[in-house]
Amino acid sequence: MKILMVITSHDQLGDTGRKTGFWLEEFAAPYYVFKDAGAAVTLASPKGGQPPIDPKSDEPGNQTDAMTRFKNDTATQQVLANTDRLDTVSATDFDAVFYPGGHGPMWDLADDPVSIALISAFWEAGKPVAAVCHAPAVLHKVMHDGKPLVSGKRVTGFTNTEEEAVELTHVVPFLVEDELQRLGGLYEKTDNWLPFAVVDGRLVTGQNPASSTYGALELLRLLGG
Repeated sequence: MKILMVITSHDQLGDTGRKTGFWLEEFAAPYYVFKDAGAAVTLASPKGGQPPIDPKSDEPGNQTDAMTRFKNDTATQQVLANTDRLDTVSATDFDAVFYPGGHGPMWDLADDPVSIALISAFWEAGKPVAAVCHAPAVLHKVMHDGKPLVSGKRVTGFTNTEEEAVELTHVVPFLVEDELQRLGGLYEKTDNWLPFAVVDGRLVTGQNPASSTYGALELLRLLGG
């Protein structure tokens, strides 16, 4: 079982002058879910190398068991520091793809032609695609049979009220909830910050950081793991 995880390379939070990147829990929790299930996990990012960790994700109030495990795991720290460049990986080499969130993907992966083509390749090959929190934004330009991939599919992602709670509604390029609905997705959600994942066929989406473990487990289930 081979799983590709695609992580943002973008570290600027719009024009705020603040830093962003990927949300550490949304990498760490799924990574260990996959590894503990015996999967071979490859990490890739648009620029390769060390992707930027959103500093907010590592604040004291956001710590989780998976993050603690990561901080004591020098081998995985080295793997993360040496991600493959996204344009060097191929869907043919993997069984599924998983996109962790954080705000970073809103700026690079959402509109990255390499990422869009990669997701399309996984989908057309009949392989599962998963994304959590802000990462469902990476689906917004992916087409299938002449219409958006998410059209007519049950999906979730970071909610408008969660974006309001972190006061970034007017900073992000678009709102994940609004965009998924605009594209014809059958958007679902639960209360802010509670774990929630949706599976529609081979598409797995999670609402927020707390949903990353759920999303990873659902992806494993699709792979028979």
